[in-house]
Amino acid sequence: MTTNLTSAETVKTASDKAATIQKIVVGGGCFWCIEAVFQRVGGVKKVVSGYSGGHVPNPSYEQVCTKQTGHAEVAQVEFDSSVLKLDTLLDVFFAAHDPTTPNQQGADKGPQYRSVIFYANEEQKAAAIAAKERAKKEWGTTIVTEISPLKEFYAAEDYHQNYFNLNKNRNPYCSVVIAPKLHKLIEKGVIKE
Repeated sequence: MTTNLTSAETVKTASDKAATIQKIVVGGGCFWCIEAVFQRVGGVKKVVSGYSGGHVPNPSYEQVCTKQTGHAEVAQVEFDSSVLKLDTLLDVFFAAHDPTTPNQQGADKGPQYRSVIFYANEEQKAAAIAAKERAKKEWGTTIVTEISPLKEFYAAEDYHQNYFNLNKNRNPYCSVVIAPKLHKLIEKGVIKE
């Protein structure tokens, strides 16, 4: 059976699809790691490494590394909520890093490496709080993940974007830190290859 959509129906269908696209900003250590993880999650449309949570407008990587800007290294994750539920995305976030260590992930130390969820609306805030509670079953009760309203997101410099995929055979950090993390998450069925 062939169905002809009117212009109004076509527009409605397109706008309904657009309404399912959401963005959330998360940080859990080096943004290269978080970016690489979410690029391998079904339903994620785009991941942008960047900075958020600080007081310096449009900071550079060098400024953030001084630990004086207040920013965290983060990833802005754009996803299709009709394919990937926010709860699932946040569960992946908590599985992908250690949310019990303040201002540190492995050898990366400083406030820019803190565990954080920057929410865009009340629905995301509630989902973040619920995900943090669920994560306690895995990590125990001492979860230090900050949950804060998103004020600004600044995309990082171009050379930080899609970093692991472009540099996995060039930068030892990729093979020593990121690749084992991805392998572990793939084995657990949290992400795809």
